[in-house]
Amino acid sequence: MNTYYNPKDLGRFGTIGEEAPQLWESFMSYYGKVFEEGALTAREKSLIALAVAHTVQCPYCIDSYTQDCLEKGVNEEQMTELVHVAAAIRGGATLVHGVQMKNVIKNLEL
Repeated sequence: MNTYYNPKDLGRFGTIGEEAPQLWESFMSYYGKVFEEGALTAREKSLIALAVAHTVQCPYCIDSYTQDCLEKGVNEEQMTELVHVAAAIRGGATLVHGVQMKNVIKNLEL
């Protein structure tokens, strides 16, 4: 099946730093620090990352963090529930922005 998304590109992620190595190294240092154990466990951070990946609809991140969650003992039922939580938050955010629309309408009616 041909798609714009090529799963093999995930393995080429590091090449994005070839023309800007200092920026890449800074990002990777930050990224690594973010995912270290802290107030949240590495497992909890992977679950959050997978939820965010679904929310921003990044297929590369979904692939990566699904695998990472599996390696950290997260099962399919838990990940499926996580997707529903992400969908509910995204849906709620869409709906609450409807208040902005209502405000514009109210202001135009005055």
